[in-house]
Amino acid sequence: MANVAKKVSWSSKDDEARPGEATPLLNGSPTASQPPEVARQFSHTNFFRIERLTTVNLDDDTAQDENPPTCVSKEILHNEKLLSLKYESLDYDNSENQLFMEEERRISKIGFHALEIKRWLVCLFIGIFTGLIACFIDIVVERLADVKYKVIKKNIDKSTEGGGLSISLVLWATMNAGFVMIGSILVAFIEPAATGSGIPQIKCYLNGVKVPHVVRLKTLVVKVFGVIFSVVGGLAVGKEGPMIHSGAVIAAGISQGRSSTLKKDFKIFEYFRRDTEKRDFVSAGAAAGVSAAFGAPVGGVLFSLEEGASFWNQMLTWRIFFASMISTFTLNFVLSIYHNKPGDLSSPGLINFGRFQSEAVQYNWYEIPIFICVGAIGGILGALFNRLNYCLTMFRIRYIHRPCLQVIEAMLVGTVTATVSFIMIYATYAHDCQPIGEDPIKYPLQLFCPDGEYNAMATAFFNTPEKSVRSLFHDSPGSYNPWTLSLFTLSYFLLACWTYGLAVSSGVFIPSLLIGAAWGRLFGIFISTVSTNSTWADPGKYALMGAAAQLGGIVRMTLSLTVIIVEATGNVTYGLPIMLVLMTAKIVGDFFIEGLYDIHIKLQSVPFLGWEPPEKSHALTAREVMSYPVTCFNRLEKVGRIVDILSDISTNHNGFPVVHENLEPDGDNVGRLCGLILRSQLIVLLKHKVFVERANSNLTQRKLQLKDFRDAYPRFPPIQSIHVSQDERDCTMDLTEFMNPTPYSVPEEASLPRAFRLFRTLGLRHLVICDGSNGVIGIITRKDLARYRLHKGQLEELEMAHT
Repeated sequence: MANVAKKVSWSSKDDEARPGEATPLLNGSPTASQPPEVARQFSHTNFFRIERLTTVNLDDDTAQDENPPTCVSKEILHNEKLLSLKYESLDYDNSENQLFMEEERRISKIGFHALEIKRWLVCLFIGIFTGLIACFIDIVVERLADVKYKVIKKNIDKSTEGGGLSISLVLWATMNAGFVMIGSILVAFIEPAATGSGIPQIKCYLNGVKVPHVVRLKTLVVKVFGVIFSVVGGLAVGKEGPMIHSGAVIAAGISQGRSSTLKKDFKIFEYFRRDTEKRDFVSAGAAAGVSAAFGAPVGGVLFSLEEGASFWNQMLTWRIFFASMISTFTLNFVLSIYHNKPGDLSSPGLINFGRFQSEAVQYNWYEIPIFICVGAIGGILGALFNRLNYCLTMFRIRYIHRPCLQVIEAMLVGTVTATVSFIMIYATYAHDCQPIGEDPIKYPLQLFCPDGEYNAMATAFFNTPEKSVRSLFHDSPGSYNPWTLSLFTLSYFLLACWTYGLAVSSGVFIPSLLIGAAWGRLFGIFISTVSTNSTWADPGKYALMGAAAQLGGIVRMTLSLTVIIVEATGNVTYGLPIMLVLMTAKIVGDFFIEGLYDIHIKLQSVPFLGWEPPEKSHALTAREVMSYPVTCFNRLEKVGRIVDILSDISTNHNGFPVVHENLEPDGDNVGRLCGLILRSQLIVLLKHKVFVERANSNLTQRKLQLKDFRDAYPRFPPIQSIHVSQDERDCTMDLTEFMNPTPYSVPEEASLPRAFRLFRTLGLRHLVICDGSNGVIGIITRKDLARYRLHKGQLEELEMAHT
């Protein structure tokens, strides 16, 4: 235990251990230096204090407790060193009780094939609807942006001739603020779960964390319309990131065959109404979202594998790839009809990087060290971006937590974005006038440039970010002034950093690519200037490398991002340099700070489990990290005791070991393990009054089936809604048929890494700790493992709090 840097006690400061005494562990487990009597006394005296801090969220619609228990003296200042108690785990491990096993045995071989066909059918629907949502977003953004920029351009042209450019500035800022206000109101007041790109939330969901409202229909609607108004409002955001969240929500909805929001049950896909199946479909939805955004189906599969999925197999890979292919095909096909070119499948994604096929953009072997330098620059700038955004997010959490303030901030950012854009266009008109070439400019703003020329800076701001990225990739050398690119990079970097984290639906992919493309092209101009033979130093090529480096430096993706960019460019020869750039950006960036998504997961205090246990954790055993004592039930248990335990806020557990021996509430010997039953299962049993006395009486009672549990999933009723009479409290409930008779357990001597890998690999929610005689002595949950984290080379424990 010497390598644990920070010990956090649940007791108040007055109760902290005195010098020379062993500090008790966070959950009240006995330490190695405590005698058994002291350890047991400590566990029992502190147990109820611990449990009053826990919460249960079986129903996502249930409001958070506005009056916290009196044992919490004051609110703990929020920071990344906290672990929130409001998050619960998902049940990725199937409860193989008698009902489940009987149903599995009844399914014939044809029945299993039918289930597999249904899985493929669900993936087909996921791909189709994700592609259609992407089409809707793209078309509406294009239409609204056309109207906005035409009005502004007409006003600027008129003001240039007659004076009064300040009116144009006010018009631009007002339109931006108006669109942003609508998008921010949708998010701040209607569904806060639609904030940002949603990728951190989906990562948490696939990791096994139950994030409230993350896969709701209302979240999808707000996400779609929110991102439309955010992009049209001129914010430094992209619509590609939210597509991943949108695809995940679509997958979660379709796979359940019903809508809890609309209270409509279509009576299909009922077998998939459990967390295990739902997780796999959400993985397919996230991949389909990536595919629709970038036209990269293989990249979508790898994204789900690299960024989120906690479980994977070969058939799941095929189904996810199928959903990704259907998604990009649907988007391609519908957009070809929209552009009056039916069958011209040239728009595989929302963003099209264009083809890098000409000889001028081919690279040579001696450019590889230069590409690595570009990756290092991207890692440094990405780390700077993440650090600044971290500070901004901490400020928002502490001071801008009211919805009205969030809307005001978003409107302020929209106004500032328009003002900065206008000032930069006006300030550079004398230095950045370019002739209108063969490539048509959609909104050529002449301003004070001579006839036949346009303001190049205006093309960067008078376009959606996706089109600006493509212009930086493919415009001919000499199209951009270095001074213009420098100003644009600096201003857009700061604007994008300020924007990410606002109460709007937004993505960071496209702003990162645009920032990187700008300074990458500037880097290419510098290389062509200093080199004697500049034919190989094409600015567009370095714009692509800069874009990859900047995005990799911010989000720290490697494998999936390499494939996404290669698929988006259509040139596999760029695979090696892009891979080197992304690897370098990740290595350099990780030296300074974590990736943006990981930062926001920590700031939300989510009990997220990484791929591997923290280093230096082998000194800890399961007995030292487990929660103790454990509330257990007998096979035959009194209904009154079950109701009391489920209703008591001091025992708000979600899983209860079932033991053989009779259990006394304060007894030290809790009995030998024979099963595990969930709170949700007990609530369903109480709701249907599955009592032994009723079964033995002459009353006819329908036998409870697995369908009854699936119908209640995922919003199980709270225990307060279950009425149990005084006579029924004296009845007995037989848990044998409904408990999981084979729960996972480990001995108390097991190391923390061993328990961690078992928990993480199998997607567990509860891991029972037993002694040598299989007696239950404790239980490990997600929070018990997630609270240990490596910081500055030492293992530390995080504080637990309501956040």
